[in-house]
Amino acid sequence: MTLALVTGGTGRAGRPVVQRLHDAGRELRVLSHARKPAVDGVDYVQGDLVTGEGIDRAVRGAGIIIHCAGATSLRRDQAMTANLIQAARQLPAPPHLVQISVVGADRGLGQLMFGYFESMVATERAVERSGLPWSTLRATQFFDAVALIARAMARLPLIPVPSGIRFQPVDAGEVAERLIELAFGAPAGLAPDFAGPTAYPMADLLRGYLSAVGRNRPLMPVRLPGKIARAVKAGANLPAANATLGHRSWEEFLAGLKA
Repeated sequence: MTLALVTGGTGRAGRPVVQRLHDAGRELRVLSHARKPAVDGVDYVQGDLVTGEGIDRAVRGAGIIIHCAGATSLRRDQAMTANLIQAARQLPAPPHLVQISVVGADRGLGQLMFGYFESMVATERAVERSGLPWSTLRATQFFDAVALIARAMARLPLIPVPSGIRFQPVDAGEVAERLIELAFGAPAGLAPDFAGPTAYPMADLLRGYLSAVGRNRPLMPVRLPGKIARAVKAGANLPAANATLGHRSWEEFLAGLKA
């Protein structure tokens, strides 16, 4: 049986990956920053991707590495990926390195918008040049991340909503399933984008959230100027035409929320 190592296994992306691998009875190891005992067949190995401490031990025997760990700091993100690649290169048989990235990372949003996007571009390039078998999956925003933003905005008495901007959020569990599918298949290189089934204007996402949690807030359309707004209005954050789409909708996600 192929041993799969998951980095970032307690985070938003990695947690459902770990759960599904465990449920499928896969041989599983999770890189953890804190010392943790083995739990229900999951082997936790302590290590620090930023410093490289313990990473050699974590990758030992792994045939698959699903890299879900990340940082908003470009320097830390680069260090984490570089240390993981260096350790993986030392293995007798090179493991299949699978990483999650974000839709839009290659469309200038990193320089225009968020350090997170810039970090994703840097890690993508590092994996591509690693010499390891690799697959990269770019996904859109997760439903639960969008819900966190909506919850924060719902505290305002009047919610300003950028007009002309759409998002196509996706279920984290479906992203996890796609990552696992890639991991146990042949290295795919850059896989097609992965997104939810529907693109929504931001106002519709907020209205859906407010309705689901039983709140009533007026929305005020606002126009965002500049390069950021033009890029996003042009769909820089939306999946490419050949994207793979999940099945779970924003409405189905909201049905499980409580006020």
